[in-house]
Amino acid sequence: MDWYGYREPFIDRSYALMQTIAAEEKFQVAMMYDETDDEEGATDESIEDFKLFKKTYLGPEAPGRQAYLMYNGQPVIFIFPKRHTDWDRVRAEVNKWDKPPLLIDEYPPGASASAMNGYYAWVSPVVGGNGSNWGEQYLTNFYNTMQSKYPDKIAVGGAWASFDDSKASWGLNRHIAPRCGQTTADTLNLWRQYSTQLYMPYLLIETWNDYEEGTAIEKGIPSCGSNTQQLSLH
Repeated sequence: MDWYGYREPFIDRSYALMQTIAAEEKFQVAMMYDETDDEEGATDESIEDFKLFKKTYLGPEAPGRQAYLMYNGQPVIFIFPKRHTDWDRVRAEVNKWDKPPLLIDEYPPGASASAMNGYYAWVSPVVGGNGSNWGEQYLTNFYNTMQSKYPDKIAVGGAWASFDDSKASWGLNRHIAPRCGQTTADTLNLWRQYSTQLYMPYLLIETWNDYEEGTAIEKGIPSCGSNTQQLSLH
């Protein structure tokens, strides 16, 4: 779940509810920390946000703490980067925790690669076009690079159904066509192909309810009626 620290109290309360319910329903939950857009003070803000998160959601009295996603006994925190935070400084602070978190950054790596424990693939649309470019080149580069250059880091695969930011105020006319569900099939099949060569403990389905960017799968995978049966999921 997206989490913005002190900047978004409503989302913070939503996360609290999600973690509590996840514990009741035997689910797991992890936060994706959205770094601030402000360049000035970004690192200090991130450090304070992480202190808040540890106390509120990972501490011994935190409601639903048993639902938080752990990997080899360490909490997993995803980073949605804006590239303003000095993550080496943040790493130095979180390493003081009794169970230092594993930080998983968006691929490709930024300046603080040494502070990160892994990378995840994120939906990668291109500007313009008919949407037929579903991200094969980006995903192939991600899997190959993680295998050859970062074999000691956690790789998190990515799959998506579509992308269309024409309704978003920040839209850049980027598109990935759903192709009657074949985009979902192709991204999943590529992950399956590389998972035989590269250990990937997690797969991100991108995304659940981002309707403004056309990636929401909350209502199901896009289909074209009878063409649904032609999907090649293997």
